[in-house]
Amino acid sequence: MVVPIALWLWWPLLSERRFKAFWLASGVTALLAASPVALILAMRQTSLDYFTIAHLQVAGGWILASLVLAFLFALVREVVGLLRWLLGRPMGAAARVHWTIISVAGALLIAGVGVSQALIQPQVHEQDITLQGLPAEFDGLRVAVIADIHASPVANARHVQGIVHKTLAANPDLIVLPGDMVDGDAATQAANLAPLSQLKARYGVFAAPGNHEYYSGYQTWAKVFRGVGLHYLENQTQRIRINGRTLAVSGVGDPAYGRLSQQNVDPLVPEGLPPDIGAVGRQAQGADFHLLLAHQPKLARDNAAHGVGLQISGHTHGGHILGMDRWLVAPVNNGFVRGEYDVERMKLFVSNGAGQWAGFAVRLGVPSRIEILVLRKA
Repeated sequence: MVVPIALWLWWPLLSERRFKAFWLASGVTALLAASPVALILAMRQTSLDYFTIAHLQVAGGWILASLVLAFLFALVREVVGLLRWLLGRPMGAAARVHWTIISVAGALLIAGVGVSQALIQPQVHEQDITLQGLPAEFDGLRVAVIADIHASPVANARHVQGIVHKTLAANPDLIVLPGDMVDGDAATQAANLAPLSQLKARYGVFAAPGNHEYYSGYQTWAKVFRGVGLHYLENQTQRIRINGRTLAVSGVGDPAYGRLSQQNVDPLVPEGLPPDIGAVGRQAQGADFHLLLAHQPKLARDNAAHGVGLQISGHTHGGHILGMDRWLVAPVNNGFVRGEYDVERMKLFVSNGAGQWAGFAVRLGVPSRIEILVLRKA
């Protein structure tokens, strides 16, 4: 697929004088496009350490985003060329070469901006969220959402420390981390997560599994999370008394359950647990309000049937890029990509995420955020 696309992208360079440039440009494009495959093969062979792999992943994401943008720009070039031909003013060969070069340079630059935006510290974003059935005693409760940190050699301990500092400065009453806190194995990457031990809130700090927690030794990471002071909810519910009323905070397993990992105690036995909304629904019975941490938003309609008042999710990173968010990310997540959704009587909130997976560290128009949700009674 890559070579035909590359040839189509670069075809304006085809002429007697530019024939070599055409094939050189096509070859370089194909080589760059093949680099993610080479990276995956290297990871499977464990021939590279994770520090190197994580940084190569960032470069691979930049290359992939550049190729996609260049393809779109070339498509625009062809549409403009067709319109000019219909108007009797066809685009000359020199103009096509000119716009091809501009398109590729522009794609590389814009993708580079997207990478830089993905890797910077997240900003604190505060908003009210109106909830049906919320007791008056909970009105004004401040909930900090730190989703998708993806702590790694790229989002290292210094980066995580910045997230912790900004979260504490926002003075939340409750802090929740709905999954994908880490990447890589606990033996080499746990130190990047250490600053989370500083998180403190009046009503506690709670976390739930994300799909990336299943990739590199689920049970080992669960011990690390508890070691830094997180209440790690694995299909479990914690009841909190607030102003004389009871708030149930639950966390469910992730649909990624079933994957095997070389970091498992037994690589042939999947670690972790599948989501069990029925179990947490039963545990939350009798509470005045039920807040659910479910990493992937796609199961929101099922969760709404179990008495959940507010589901907080991550996973989508807000869709990464404007346009891609609605056309690609939302459809594979049952229409949910970021922000608020009314799902029957339940409210779903999908966070932009406070970090970024190194494998596609690109954000354009969708900034990373530490979300502060101020709960309001409907």
